[in-house]
Amino acid sequence: MAFRFIHTADAHLDSPLRSLALRNPELAELVGDASRQAFIDIVDLCLAEQVDALVIAGDLYDGDQTSMKTARFFASQMTRLHQAGVRVYMIRGNHDAMSRITKQLVLPDTVTIFGGRCQSVVQPGSGIDVAFHGLSFASPKAPESLLPKYAAPQEGYANIGIMHTSLAGSPGHDVYAPCSVADLHGHGFDYWALGHIHVRQVYSGASTLVMPGIPQGRDINEAGEKSVTLVTILDDRSVEIEERLTSVAQFERVSVDLTGTSEWSEAAIRVRAGLEQAREVASSRYLVARLRLVGTSALSWSLMRDRDLALAEAGQTAEQLGNTWVEKLELDLSDSVIGALEDVADPTLELAQSMRANAASEAFRLEAREFVLKTIADLPPDARGFVGKDEAGFEQFLDDVLAGSVDLVTARLKAGATR
Repeated sequence: MAFRFIHTADAHLDSPLRSLALRNPELAELVGDASRQAFIDIVDLCLAEQVDALVIAGDLYDGDQTSMKTARFFASQMTRLHQAGVRVYMIRGNHDAMSRITKQLVLPDTVTIFGGRCQSVVQPGSGIDVAFHGLSFASPKAPESLLPKYAAPQEGYANIGIMHTSLAGSPGHDVYAPCSVADLHGHGFDYWALGHIHVRQVYSGASTLVMPGIPQGRDINEAGEKSVTLVTILDDRSVEIEERLTSVAQFERVSVDLTGTSEWSEAAIRVRAGLEQAREVASSRYLVARLRLVGTSALSWSLMRDRDLALAEAGQTAEQLGNTWVEKLELDLSDSVIGALEDVADPTLELAQSMRANAASEAFRLEAREFVLKTIADLPPDARGFVGKDEAGFEQFLDDVLAGSVDLVTARLKAGATR
């Protein structure tokens, strides 16, 4: 008889969403609670599928947590699994290593948390015996491969390795316990339950390697539906996997082309159509949209000037659709509109040309750079990501701000930009 388990990682329960909270506290509360609801759905899936085990490959928590409410929540879900006879195998990831509650929590004896030395735990099954191999780290840093510390596969067992690793590296993720896919395949385990990278990846070969991704996205950089993996190990130790949806709130970028529009009512119709289509396609309970208006439109000036009004109207449309939010509005209007207007003798547009020339100067850029750096230094660390994750990202952000600010000032001054 087959052995079945659910594999998840990177739940980041109660992850603080400071950047989102600055823009919309109500939406931040919805998304913040979604990580808990997604975990409840994972436990529900375990019970509905009557699996033998749940595997958590690190980053259950989200850093240095001081509140025990998260611990109580997790313990209650583990009790549900314990009462149903479902065992749990988990390792601590880099975020769990910073959590104060990780070592204080009292859990049922059916929950195995692997320690700082590699352990191998055998779970007898109905027709197939399984050996789980796991290793946790007490430190959030792991610059070297953990693979040499894992035991060899046990003869006669289906061997499952649980590891939190950045593999060969991934954009947006720090290097953590790096190792190659080839080395994991060569270790001899039947299945590697991985964690750390928030995007689902499957590597087939001598072993089956799965990075399940985050079960609930937290911002637009974790867009799309999220899931866990249902794993079945057959009597011949062959492995079958199924992806199962878990995300409660789904982030998506929604682009709406306003080319040719000249009235706000026309733009509103297109925005509604774009949001309706995105809502129909989204599989999760809630859709959180990053709305981007593009194209060549006579409304470009008024949209830049009254961005807050446009965002409010888009938000109202989303509310009417149900279970839909617009978390931010971006404008990418064609320069051809502005260029055509600048051919006309207009003092406001002449001023715009002068501002662009000034903004391109090195002295102005340096002054703007210092101002931005000083401003973000006053923000909480978790709220600074919008300026880029490295020097190149920051310089691109500065370019965008300097270019967009001229258009915004011009739009507010332009006498002809009316609704």
